[in-house]
Amino acid sequence: MPQITYLHDDGSRVSLTVAVGANVMRTAIENDVDGIVAECGGAAACATCHVYVEPALAKRFPLPTEIEDEMLESTASERRPESRLSCQLNLPAGLDELIVRIPPVQVL
Repeated sequence: MPQITYLHDDGSRVSLTVAVGANVMRTAIENDVDGIVAECGGAAACATCHVYVEPALAKRFPLPTEIEDEMLESTASERRPESRLSCQLNLPAGLDELIVRIPPVQVL
């Protein structure tokens, strides 16, 4: 089974075994992963589930929608090319591990 690994700014990590199609934000919330706030509950309306997807894996996901792209402009931590809203990421088939970095700050 594939897994999602959440890397924290302090170097700690949480790896969770998930099913293909698992939502990155919902998996974090259901498993009490620190650093994913998800104030809007996954509606791409708050940017408090911001993560950095490992660059080599970013191309495995569809490009951000216009709504996600707009929300990424309001992240509390620096927006980078690998920035995504975790509520918009579902684990694709054929990927053994997705690694995402949780930014140091989600809420201003």
